[in-house]
Amino acid sequence: MHLRATLITADPARLEEAIHFVETDARKLVEDEPGNLGMSLKVNSTLGVAVVHSFWVSADAMRESDRHVRSTRATAADRASGTVSAETYRVASVVRVAPWVSGGGVRVTRADADPSQLDTVVAAYEDTAVPWLTETAGFCGALFVAQQRTGRTVSETIWSDAAALVESRSVAAAIRADTAAAADLAVRGLEEYSLLFNTVRPAPAE
Repeated sequence: MHLRATLITADPARLEEAIHFVETDARKLVEDEPGNLGMSLKVNSTLGVAVVHSFWVSADAMRESDRHVRSTRATAADRASGTVSAETYRVASVVRVAPWVSGGGVRVTRADADPSQLDTVVAAYEDTAVPWLTETAGFCGALFVAQQRTGRTVSETIWSDAAALVESRSVAAAIRADTAAAADLAVRGLEEYSLLFNTVRPAPAE
């Protein structure tokens, strides 16, 4: 599975205009593309930031779709008087222990790894972070994605609601430190969002 991550930074007062466009026009266009496996949208309304993920059955399907959906990114940014950028990743690990529903909290950790060691990094993440996360109250799931060429990684943890996200911060800090040490990761950023919708479905079995 592959993922295109679109970051929209906006005037907080106009973020709702971009969100409405993504939830209606853009979502239908993207999800109708061959090879699409669904989308998710999360926001930080205070800062005026929205992150759109579209999931694809293959890198080829993701690349082919871009010719048809790239205009939606510019339109969303225009609606919000903001900026837009996109990155692509390979989905390396997905964990679901409960539904990822509207109103859930999302914590995003951005880190860099040695590109030649990404398989080892993913294994360390699954051995170190995932067992601890699954024992933490309010945890619903996790997503770990990576860029083979750059070694850039993004991990997301999804929580049942905003309160669970807040309550998990101390545990998350300990997990983050242990995982970074085990996987030799350089943590570059930490963000929190509210999940507005998620329609992602599993990739078909090969």
